[in-house]
Amino acid sequence: MIASATDQPASNNSPPAPGSSRFTIEQRGIDHVPTNERHGSVRSVALMWSGAMMNVTGIVFGTLLVLLGLNFWQAVAAILIGNATWIITGMCSLPGPAAGTTTFAASRAPFGRNGNRPIALCNWIMQIGYESLDLVLMFLATSVLLGQVGIELGATLEVVVILVLAVTQSILPVFGLSVIMKAIRILLIPFTVLFAILIVLVFDSVAVDTTTASGGVALFFAGVALAASGSGLGWTPNAADYARYLPASTSRVRLVAGTALGGAMPQILLMTLGAAVATAVPDAVDPISGLPSALPPWFLVPYLLVVLLQLTALNAINLYSSGMTLQAMGIRVSRWQAVVIDAVVCAIIAIVVTFSGDFNALLGNFLLLMIVWFAPWAAIMVADYFLRSGRYDIASLSGDGGAYRRIRGLNPAGVTSQVAGMIAALLCINTTVFTGPISSALDGTDLSVPAGLIVGATAYWALARKSTRKESKLTERLSA
Repeated sequence: MIASATDQPASNNSPPAPGSSRFTIEQRGIDHVPTNERHGSVRSVALMWSGAMMNVTGIVFGTLLVLLGLNFWQAVAAILIGNATWIITGMCSLPGPAAGTTTFAASRAPFGRNGNRPIALCNWIMQIGYESLDLVLMFLATSVLLGQVGIELGATLEVVVILVLAVTQSILPVFGLSVIMKAIRILLIPFTVLFAILIVLVFDSVAVDTTTASGGVALFFAGVALAASGSGLGWTPNAADYARYLPASTSRVRLVAGTALGGAMPQILLMTLGAAVATAVPDAVDPISGLPSALPPWFLVPYLLVVLLQLTALNAINLYSSGMTLQAMGIRVSRWQAVVIDAVVCAIIAIVVTFSGDFNALLGNFLLLMIVWFAPWAAIMVADYFLRSGRYDIASLSGDGGAYRRIRGLNPAGVTSQVAGMIAALLCINTTVFTGPISSALDGTDLSVPAGLIVGATAYWALARKSTRKESKLTERLSA
């Protein structure tokens, strides 16, 4: 996965070392990555996150904050606070080099094999949601491009275009992470240049509002929750997938810092740009269709073409991780078969979302509701990693039995903590489809992110600190 000047030949089951000239299909799924295949550096992980985050979805999330009702400066504050959760993403990367496996294979340790399945299912649903929403953005960009040459799509052609895009976005993840990373590196420079031009073009149209937004404090906290879900916190379930090819000796501090800075810096810039764009196109029903009225045709066409390519690469990352999540659930499919399954499902959802005509509302509710499960899960994963000092029984993570199978496949401490954290998040959430009683009592203030994180981590530390430390010491003795 990670570029290195000292790449060694990989086995038949391993992916080609990123940066190499081989263009082959990666065979490895959630199985353990042997020590001799661990290539790369923290720098390459940071660059991977920067390249992946340099895409139009950052602008979309920033736009949503203004459409939510925040003024420009409130949106910027929410963006800065929300992107601080990239530190948590960095900490969720640590099991990758420690265990040499994917995020939801390592998640078997705190939850047990069966306890991990419903949580992995939640992650698969979330990944499918992100893939579907990105596919909708790809469709919207294609529609605008066709509209520029006078082609208007009817309902049948809209479905055909979505299906073609769904097939196209599946090519990169079938080949694997090495090819995905090559594509991201190629697109990074042109997309950065286009974003710089976009800043210049929209600068004169930006209405920087210094007044207080009508929603006040409650609306601001909702914006923070949305920003966190769309930035670092939303990427925690993918974190170890892209760090598992690093050596086990990788510095913890450098990996956390590299991941946090690599992901947060481009997202802060792009989400801020999105908030600015929203002040220039305040009545757009989605983040793409309103662009022709704000941008000149000479820039709009190349911009949307690169947007299409960049979203294809971004969705490849989601499809790559969601496929391995299916494997972690215990579904016996190869990685490429899982990609095909995901592509079909997200195409169906994208068609439904497209014809619903309410993209912004659906995206906002989706981002907020996903917090309910992944905020406590991320906190438990981090707590578990530090309680066991990063020591994992590799055989138990990879095989059907072992220490992490638990009684009936459940770790009571992990499952109980997850349920408690989800209940806390639900009590404190505020969406258009559901508002928790605590949020209602606080005039709609959404505290779902801190509630899920704090309750999940605290409950797991209280319930699992003795047993997990005991497991850690036993694993150390057996591996000595």
